[in-house]
Amino acid sequence: MKASTFVLLGAALASSVAAIPSSSHVVHEKRETALSGWVNLGRVDPTTNLVVRIGLSQSNLDQGHSYLMDVSHPGSANYGKFWTEDEITETFAPAAETVDNVRQWLSDAGIDDSSIIHTENKGWLVFAAKAQDVEDLLQTTYYKYSNTKTGQVVTACEQYHVPRNLQDHIDYINPGVGLPTASSATSKAKRQYGHSLRWKTSHVRRSMSMQLPRRQAVTSNLSACDTSITPNCLRALYKFPQSNSAQPNNSLGIFTAPGNHYAQEDLNKFFANYSSNIPQGTHPIPDLINGAKGTTTVDQASTEADLDFEVAYPIVYPQTLTLYQLGGSFNSFLDAIDGSYCKFCAYGECGDDSSIDPSFGGNVMCGTFKPTNVISISYGLQEQDLPANYQKRMCMEFMKLGLQGVSVLVASGDNGVAGPAGDGSANGCLGTDLKVFSPAFPNTCPYVTNVGATKVDTGKTVLDPEVAAYDPPYGNSSVVFSSGGGFSNIYDIADYQQEAVETYFLEHNPPYAYYSGNDSFGANGGVYNRLGRAYPDVSANGQNIIAVVNGRRSHIDGTSASAPIFASIINRIIDERIAHSKGPVGFINPALYLNPGILNDITEGSNPGCGTNGFSAAPGWDPVTGLGTPNYPSMKEYFLSLP
Repeated sequence: MKASTFVLLGAALASSVAAIPSSSHVVHEKRETALSGWVNLGRVDPTTNLVVRIGLSQSNLDQGHSYLMDVSHPGSANYGKFWTEDEITETFAPAAETVDNVRQWLSDAGIDDSSIIHTENKGWLVFAAKAQDVEDLLQTTYYKYSNTKTGQVVTACEQYHVPRNLQDHIDYINPGVGLPTASSATSKAKRQYGHSLRWKTSHVRRSMSMQLPRRQAVTSNLSACDTSITPNCLRALYKFPQSNSAQPNNSLGIFTAPGNHYAQEDLNKFFANYSSNIPQGTHPIPDLINGAKGTTTVDQASTEADLDFEVAYPIVYPQTLTLYQLGGSFNSFLDAIDGSYCKFCAYGECGDDSSIDPSFGGNVMCGTFKPTNVISISYGLQEQDLPANYQKRMCMEFMKLGLQGVSVLVASGDNGVAGPAGDGSANGCLGTDLKVFSPAFPNTCPYVTNVGATKVDTGKTVLDPEVAAYDPPYGNSSVVFSSGGGFSNIYDIADYQQEAVETYFLEHNPPYAYYSGNDSFGANGGVYNRLGRAYPDVSANGQNIIAVVNGRRSHIDGTSASAPIFASIINRIIDERIAHSKGPVGFINPALYLNPGILNDITEGSNPGCGTNGFSAAPGWDPVTGLGTPNYPSMKEYFLSLP
């Protein structure tokens, strides 16, 4: 990896007192702008012991995309021939030359060779040394930084140097320039966050004032689907029958962030009123990660957790759901479902980053749970929130999960072309004028399937085409729901979507100035990156969803509903494939972009944000609703035709 630039926004930096680098050294990482939410407490005591982790460049990372396409492209002879964990670990292990060269550099600099640990996964060289010695090695200066909200204190530098001839062998060094993102929280009715990663979730738009009875007749009436989306509305929209079979080893995985717990009482009331075929007491299989708890009392239940299960169960039952309840950072989830992740490094990150991933105490789970064939994730943040290398490393894990046959679907976000208000700026937008669109993470990773939100338009029925979801403020609320979509500042347009995106630009060109690549961020008044990975990929209903939360019936808006709906459809299709002696479908994007006709194209609506109308839906792919919503009969027929 070449020297990278890591940008953080905020107050002015303290001036550096780093030594002048030698001509043989070059800047490897540098923080060019000021910090937000952090105070420089001064230089680290030179006698302080630092544990230094040098991430070694991995082999064959440049081939990862090709490997994944080889097993994911319907035209490939290797379609569906997924890899094992051992094959992945062996393929991406760092070269012996990399290990030897970096170790020799450390030894020549006076680091005792016997103290250098080459980790079991072969991806890190780790050693402990005095801060002064590390500063001399990296020709930098270390400071203590305190978070103004949490009080957390971490060690970091403003930039560091490595020998020019080692740049291609070193991804990332910790402690380095990275600092955690400050946490924030708002009321549960609007948005719920967990830890420092500001998880985006759906929000309650309207809550009925009275408690639901313990049991009441399940309605089959479809006349009110423009105001209240029930399981019957979804069944009519996407033409899937009620399931009556469940193949073994095909549970749908639902990821839930820290502090977001479901209440069995809420699920029971929902089943009684809207899905009477699901027995009372039906609950997800609890794969609880690092001390998490799965369920809670009805008064403590979160909107997000209740919603995920209440939209998914009526689609997949009698198939099961598996709850991946997180008790640490997002990386803890990847650790727990894939042992090779704990032993795999990319872009200088191996396992959790102590400066970013919160500590929960206890031993980190590693490969404890087997990943399900499909995983739905309704949480995320923005690209600006974390270092690019951190995000790239996580993206490589999604690539690796795809290689193993796992389909990962992610909600596209609820703020249109912006991020959440207060996320880096008052309006959630970027640039000095706060007009640049803010792409979401992990949505922009090219190895996940992004799901935007649609709705049944006012006065329309399930027989009419849906439109892009949008719910403006009402009453005293300032909350706006707008389906997330846009273009990455980190990743280029994925090859599988290039033709579809080019067609959108050619036939439905957005009325905004743009920039071409993150190196020209905001140039010429541009508000989005014309060359960035485009999202969402698909969409599903995400407005006026009926759910039971805290014992009451509520109407919920959010792509947080859309992701588990689409994921449930994919899980149903895999069930059919297993019944026909076939396997999972893995990374589905190449197949979907090659065959957009198996989806319902959405052509109306937009995703406002950053003081604009956002992008517009249009025939074909668009950065509001993607390729469209599920058409179960067409999707089933197509995927059953594949090997």
